[in-house]
Amino acid sequence: MTASANFARVVTLFVLLAGVFFLAIGRNPLEMFQQIADAAAGSRYAIGESLLRATPILLCALATLVPARLGLISVGAAGQFYSGAIAGTGAMLLMPTAPMAVLLPAVLLAGVAGGALWAFVPGLLRTAANVNETISTLMLNYVAALAVTWLVYGAWKDPKSQGWPATIDFPEAARLPLLTDEGRLHAGLLVALALAAVLHFVFTRTRWGLMLDVLRGNPRLEAIAGLSMKKQVLLTLVIGGSLAGLAGIVEASVVQGRLQPNLSNGVGLSGFLVAWLGGNRVLRTVLLSLLVGALLASGDGLQMMTRVPSSATLVVQGLLFVAVLGAAGLRVKGARRG
Repeated sequence: MTASANFARVVTLFVLLAGVFFLAIGRNPLEMFQQIADAAAGSRYAIGESLLRATPILLCALATLVPARLGLISVGAAGQFYSGAIAGTGAMLLMPTAPMAVLLPAVLLAGVAGGALWAFVPGLLRTAANVNETISTLMLNYVAALAVTWLVYGAWKDPKSQGWPATIDFPEAARLPLLTDEGRLHAGLLVALALAAVLHFVFTRTRWGLMLDVLRGNPRLEAIAGLSMKKQVLLTLVIGGSLAGLAGIVEASVVQGRLQPNLSNGVGLSGFLVAWLGGNRVLRTVLLSLLVGALLASGDGLQMMTRVPSSATLVVQGLLFVAVLGAAGLRVKGARRG
């Protein structure tokens, strides 16, 4: 089956499932689809918000995708996201008045390093003690989230916040520039797309990408080919962690403007699902990230225009995932019959 035919099958299933859901809550499906489209892409501001929501999802999806190319199942993007936000915020607090040429690179690099370090821990546990990376990355998510809460309620709390648990605001010198005069869309989108393009090239056109495919397909070839599985486990996890860490510090500095609890807003889980449903292929992951970002961005618009709770868009997001899975299942079933 061609890619276009499979895409058409996904769209058909999604429309049917979402239409049934809208009927179940007493809404006209055609009107609801129109409202979603308007809220997600009906204006420059709406498009900007959709792309804004897609940016951290894409980076967290790539953070999942890189180790998955080696056969690892990492669900730690959320923890790496928080760890990157912590490290980048720490760099800002050390020199809040530094010029942009110094402060912005320091904050971003600290965020990348924080996410990488958080991913290195389960990598070390896997290579040194054969601890399952799925369990260790999952547990570390909670540790990182609680670390943020501890910091913003304690040593890093802004004394002028009137009780609100958050750090001081990031200065303009620590923020990526905005891409438009209206809205919050920032240069992090371009960075995420550029990183996705680099990874696509690496996985499809380089020796390292081929090596990961070989080791994923048959780890026993490690000794025969003179490859080091342990080295690749650490490397892929650390690269993935650095991407999620970058997403965390960008979200904290540019979008939220400060470090505060509940910073991730579920992007770690969304990124994992996007990467998984994209078959750990970069281009598919980019497209799914943009689509999920648009669905999430449409939530506020739905709430205002149709008085439907914004949580309805989470249901629609889930139905999109079901449609992708259902289309894949039908494709496999059809191949077996053929």
